[in-house]
Amino acid sequence: MQGTPTSTGTRLQAGSLLLGIDTCGPSGSVALGRMADGGLEILAQIELEGRSYSATLVTAVGDLLTRAGGRVRDLNAIVAVNGPGSFTGVRVGLSAVKGLAEPGGIPVAAVSRLEVLAQKAGTSSSALDAHRHEVFLRLGGPGREARELLAGAHELAGLDAGRASIAVCDQDAGQLLRSVWPAVELVRILPPTAADALELCAPRVAAKQFVPLAQLDGHYLRRSDAEIFGEPVLAPRRA
Repeated sequence: MQGTPTSTGTRLQAGSLLLGIDTCGPSGSVALGRMADGGLEILAQIELEGRSYSATLVTAVGDLLTRAGGRVRDLNAIVAVNGPGSFTGVRVGLSAVKGLAEPGGIPVAAVSRLEVLAQKAGTSSSALDAHRHEVFLRLGGPGREARELLAGAHELAGLDAGRASIAVCDQDAGQLLRSVWPAVELVRILPPTAADALELCAPRVAAKQFVPLAQLDGHYLRRSDAEIFGEPVLAPRRA
């Protein structure tokens, strides 16, 4: 477990507990924060190994709450990183969020992993490896609203990166961007975590910018492997 106390200028009711969950990447994390007079304090964070989220996620949340002397019912809000990333990881994370939030009516704020990465790097643009020689891309900048999309080399060549500084946290995403946009500035940082998502979303929680639980869904940006590689569904023969 990693405890990383930090603070922000965000003001919520003192003592409010916020839970963050991110299972979108090759590894994931859960984090617990508490509002104090000085802002948001990250109480602790637990890193999760990839491919084992379904077996470890709920236990990790329980460990965080136990160490803080709290229970699920004490949570004031949950911050869910809803993609893009691994389909399985996103689904496991969102299923856990819904299971935790629904019984007690805990409000949920959803955030893109690309936005968390950009915020962590202090940039308006970011990219994550999407495999198959593609990236999940967030492209923003002065005077334009940030746009998120799935892009390979062909799609990147048709986009205007301008003078954007693009945050990356994996080698493959950086290499693809550099091959198409050799002049772009890449800001290389560590992968975003649940604690980073809490920091970003604390103001949204304070403003009660929540998503209805029935509308909480994955931010996938591409079709699933089953849709890409699955067998076509044949229409039944008529008698």
